[in-house]
Amino acid sequence: MIEYENLRVLNNQFIANYRIALDNFLGGDSMILGPEVTEFENEFAAYCGSPYCTGVGSGLDALTLSLKSFSFKEGSEVIVPSNTYIASILAILNSNLVPVLVEPDRASCNLDPNLIEGAITRRTVAIMAVHLYGKCCAMDEITTLKSSHNLKLIEDCAQAHGTKYKGRSAGTFGEFGAYSFYPTKNLGALGDAGCIVTPSEDLDGKVKMLRNYGSIEKDRHKVVGTNSRLDELQAAFLRIKLRSLDKMNEKRRSLAALYNSRLDERVIKPVVHDDYLDTYHIYNIRHPRRDDLRTYLKKHHIETMVHYPIPPHQQVALRGRVGASYPVSEEIHATTLSLPISPIHSDDDILEVIEALNKF
Repeated sequence: MIEYENLRVLNNQFIANYRIALDNFLGGDSMILGPEVTEFENEFAAYCGSPYCTGVGSGLDALTLSLKSFSFKEGSEVIVPSNTYIASILAILNSNLVPVLVEPDRASCNLDPNLIEGAITRRTVAIMAVHLYGKCCAMDEITTLKSSHNLKLIEDCAQAHGTKYKGRSAGTFGEFGAYSFYPTKNLGALGDAGCIVTPSEDLDGKVKMLRNYGSIEKDRHKVVGTNSRLDELQAAFLRIKLRSLDKMNEKRRSLAALYNSRLDERVIKPVVHDDYLDTYHIYNIRHPRRDDLRTYLKKHHIETMVHYPIPPHQQVALRGRVGASYPVSEEIHATTLSLPISPIHSDDDILEVIEALNKF
């Protein structure tokens, strides 16, 4: 069986260092917002090329606190892609804002910049650019629209650790870049975790207050905040894995190159362009007989995933909150299939997948 992923095997290479980190944690006296969190924030900020980073409890919290830091008027609108994972939209709703879904580009599956301007109204305050599958959005066009309409830009980087556009890291084009460190991510913790990067000292201070009950100074609360602090032990684990992130991403790119060069042209493969440094959190293909293909690959002992089977606007939770029809999103969700692509996979694994798939 070629597994889609195996976190136990992936993390096994780090176990010795994890145990050292655990022993240090147990022998210390800082369990909340201690030195490991501070050091991880500094190291991840440097990795992204951003001056500031705030560790939080999850990727959803990273998006929500980013939005709440602006104190937008309730009912203001935020543009978001119609095929994103539901967390992007939940962050908008949880901030008492209105999600305005815009269709993606069929080739990249990212927000179509040509459709954004038509969705902007007098109530629009921000664009949420979601870098899906480990590919940056078309940031030149999006940042131009942001500036010309005086909007804020929040980047959902949950799948974009190490991803770049024209040499610049995801998360550094707007006011905020929100990252998830869910265990399956390219940089995954051993539990829930997230962070926010920003170029602004003022905005960084706001999200640091929001994550800690609205307080920076003990027992003094300046805003209505919440409890969303990156766990000290998870920060220690993330520091260990961060040192290997580029190497793991390079392995993903080498496996993706095999898929790109050898997969039959009957499947729609990810687009590749020199301006984009993709990190292939997901190797997404599309096929009109997706479910039949998935069943076929399973019979050949190849595990796949679907990211994601149901478009956001068809989720029960969002009925009446967003539009009822997004044809491009519906097409993508009905045809998308995620093939194995992980640092644990060998070239032979991927060649076996290719051989089986090409015979379908």
